[in-house]
Amino acid sequence: MIKKAVMMKLLKGKEKEYKKRHDEIWPGMLEMLKAHGVLSYSIFLEPRTLNLYAYLEIENEEKWLASSETEINQKWWNFMADIMETNSDNSPVSLNLLQVFDY
Repeated sequence: MIKKAVMMKLLKGKEKEYKKRHDEIWPGMLEMLKAHGVLSYSIFLEPRTLNLYAYLEIENEEKWLASSETEINQKWWNFMADIMETNSDNSPVSLNLLQVFDY
């Protein structure tokens, strides 16, 4: 198992909408994550800065990276683009965090 952490950014005033969309996440999106080796995936919001911190446990890096190329993931990025900072392809602007402690 590989542990990953990523930081993303939510747009101001979009906190409730972000939560709502994840409360109603598409079943196909969850199926895709499982098929691409995601064992667990949690996202946390720091409300003062609107930084999102995602923590994932994955089977392997190659399967995880391939998830971004799936049709459903592309649709999800497009669906979320109006409430997050995104790149030109609508992928979230993200920063991989370095692990400095594990117990």
